[in-house]
Amino acid sequence: MIVAGAILLLLAILGAPLFAIIATSAMLGLIREETDLMNVTLDILGIADLPFLVAIPLFTFAGYLLSESQAPRRLVRMTNSLLGWMPGGLAVVSLAACAFFTAFTGGSGVTIIALGAILYPALKHDGYADRFNLGLVTSSGSLGLLFAPSLPIILYGVVSEVPIDKLFLAGILPGMLMLIMLSAYSTWTNRHIRKPLAEFSWREIAAAMRESIWEIPLPFVVLGGIYSGFLVVSEAAAITALYVFVVEVLVHREIQWRDLPRIIRSAMVLVGGILIILGVSMASTNYMISAGIPQMLLEWVSNLVSSQTTFLVLLLLFLLVLGAILDIFSAIVLVVPLILPIAAGFDVHPVHLGIVFLAAMELGYLTPPVGLNLFISSYRFEKPILHVYSATFPFLMILLMSVILIAFWPSLSLWLVPAT
Repeated sequence: MIVAGAILLLLAILGAPLFAIIATSAMLGLIREETDLMNVTLDILGIADLPFLVAIPLFTFAGYLLSESQAPRRLVRMTNSLLGWMPGGLAVVSLAACAFFTAFTGGSGVTIIALGAILYPALKHDGYADRFNLGLVTSSGSLGLLFAPSLPIILYGVVSEVPIDKLFLAGILPGMLMLIMLSAYSTWTNRHIRKPLAEFSWREIAAAMRESIWEIPLPFVVLGGIYSGFLVVSEAAAITALYVFVVEVLVHREIQWRDLPRIIRSAMVLVGGILIILGVSMASTNYMISAGIPQMLLEWVSNLVSSQTTFLVLLLLFLLVLGAILDIFSAIVLVVPLILPIAAGFDVHPVHLGIVFLAAMELGYLTPPVGLNLFISSYRFEKPILHVYSATFPFLMILLMSVILIAFWPSLSLWLVPAT
């Protein structure tokens, strides 16, 4: 066991890819159990049988197409025409636009890069403080991961075997809570910034909606199709990818045919990384199950924790640290199989656990010292990393309060979820 730990630590220090470290841990465990290593290959190939797996590349492709088109600009114009007249209206517009965009792209880095170039100078032009602008755009990058068709929700459903449509429903109210709390803070902080009511124009709203007429149906295609029972998640993903392709390539013609190979390659590199990690983690998970590791962890935690409340507190602390050092996709495939049986031992509903996990990991993007959004924003806007820490701190505290509410208010996640 000590030798195996030393080997894994050495691989990590040498910068080995995460999938290589996971695969090595599984193989070392199987060797210790004197089990055929062919099981690792079978487990990796076995991900092809996982339900809804096809939704991951299809939604990812659709998200990358949207990010390469002018859809972000049209989305900002439409929301600004509706909400821009409010006190702090552009800040609320930024939050809503980023949440919508992150839900479809599934990646906070993509949102910061794609929408940051539009929102950051627009906020500055309207008189918002630079520190507030930086904190808002950085924090908004991961806002929306609880909304369908978020890629982390789909991956969590695949790994945990929790119905994805239930997770989509469960994420609506917690996601809205995060959005409302940040909007309230932004409105109060910038209550002195308000466009004249005369600038509110029904003509501008009509023009913005005409311009976005092809993007507006997207949420209804995805959510309406799934919740009506007319489409399963994989079918909704296929229709979404086809719809976005037709709109951005054939209707708007904002993406040239020659650019498609580059976009597809970028999207599938992300998908490939997710699938490789998912495959080797399945092998590692199967080994841990056969070795009884989840049961040992449950027994160990039970000796330390006596109630569901204490378990949730420790879980949140663990996830906040985890989210700061590990990307959300790796965390899902590595940690979820271990915490599921422990949470079940403390009567935590599996759907509620999923929302708590994703919400806490969303917060991890902003947790110093190594939250991913902090470094992306520092690089994108050429700001010192300590300045980014300071700018995002108020938003981090508000999101932390929302995550605590989500964790200890399970009915918020379960209210829209059917009991069966």
